[in-house]
Amino acid sequence: MIYFKNISYSISHVFLMLFLYLFITHRYSKTKTMGICFGSFLMLSISDCLKLNIFPDSDVCYLLVTVFQILVTQSTGIFISKERNSRVLFMGLSASNYVIAGSIVPSILHIYTGDIIIALVGSFFVHSSILYILYSKIRNIWLEQYETEYVKSWWELCLIPVFFYCGFSCLAFFPHTLYDNPDNILGTLVFLLTMFTSYVVVLRYMESESKKKDIYWQNVLFESYIKGLEDQYYLVEQSEKNLKILRHDMRHYSEMINYLLSQGEYDEIKKITAYINDVADENKVVKYCSNLIVNTILSKMMERANHYQIAVDLDSQVPKELTINDYELSSVIANLFENAIICVKDFELEKRTIQIKIHCTQEHLLIQMKNEYKDPITLDSLTGLPKSKKGKNHGLGMQSVLAFSQKIGANTGCYCENGIFQILMFAKLNQ
Repeated sequence: MIYFKNISYSISHVFLMLFLYLFITHRYSKTKTMGICFGSFLMLSISDCLKLNIFPDSDVCYLLVTVFQILVTQSTGIFISKERNSRVLFMGLSASNYVIAGSIVPSILHIYTGDIIIALVGSFFVHSSILYILYSKIRNIWLEQYETEYVKSWWELCLIPVFFYCGFSCLAFFPHTLYDNPDNILGTLVFLLTMFTSYVVVLRYMESESKKKDIYWQNVLFESYIKGLEDQYYLVEQSEKNLKILRHDMRHYSEMINYLLSQGEYDEIKKITAYINDVADENKVVKYCSNLIVNTILSKMMERANHYQIAVDLDSQVPKELTINDYELSSVIANLFENAIICVKDFELEKRTIQIKIHCTQEHLLIQMKNEYKDPITLDSLTGLPKSKKGKNHGLGMQSVLAFSQKIGANTGCYCENGIFQILMFAKLNQ
């Protein structure tokens, strides 16, 4: 019986480490991450010997070892994770619950069949089935929530797996096992079903909320895009009207120039030609790049910068066709451009400058923005991007930038040096 429990617990620990490995993005290489998970597996297995083999009748030993194993498990998830926050803790606690589900099955099979082999094979089958179903159905939803910041804090959500874990422990393991109270089997199975249903409902709800936020920000971008097109249409219409007037009046200007030439009034001729050039320049439609959507956003932001008398050194090379989403790229450019405008708009006139470089090809994307700053800029220790000082519900623009950066696999960083703030995003596309 003791060996049956040892093997059953070892199977559960193997799948526990698999859950952590598959459902958490890694900070380290695959080899190092697997080594860390294997080390944790050994600690869990060795500690099992204390409560199962050396002190099998000690409730104190069982409780202390269980607490130790919880700490090892959750520390492993946090240690191997690229992001170290409440979302990782939620995943680690959830992994423990999923594994408990597979740990209960061998006890139930052993109680009803009395056959250790059937119980262990059943345990492996249930563990594998749960892992396969969750990997194929929920993993992508979870990773999307894990890698973005649609939910600010997961500490409250962590209470869900905590209470489920405590409930399972009291029903099936401690202080009395299912062997002692087989009447608890039905309640335990219903509790299992409740847990899986609750997780699916919660994750689906969060997926729905994140999509609503995506749609909202897309609508904001589309509204800005449409407004930009309307502005450009108005400018083109006005330019065409003014240039028609200029072409109509050119005959009169030509006659005036000919008359002034005959009189030798060269200074007056220069004034007339300067006026014609000024009218032509005023009615020239500026094209910042070949991509219509990006050009529209740049036109809109340049209009805002001109309103605040900000000198913008813009180097934009974006082709008509892109391998990445035009709207998402435009949103990122608009967010970064707007942040730079907000930062410098109240400076002295000579310091209101922004340097922008946007180069995009089929192979790579480079976005670089520089501007001066006065107030201290706080960078997030996890993302490396600036944190909003306005509190809750602010800083969504940088979250959008971060989500886009992660989606295309870009390297994004911020630098503050000698009063100059710089943000740089570089990505190799079509990898």
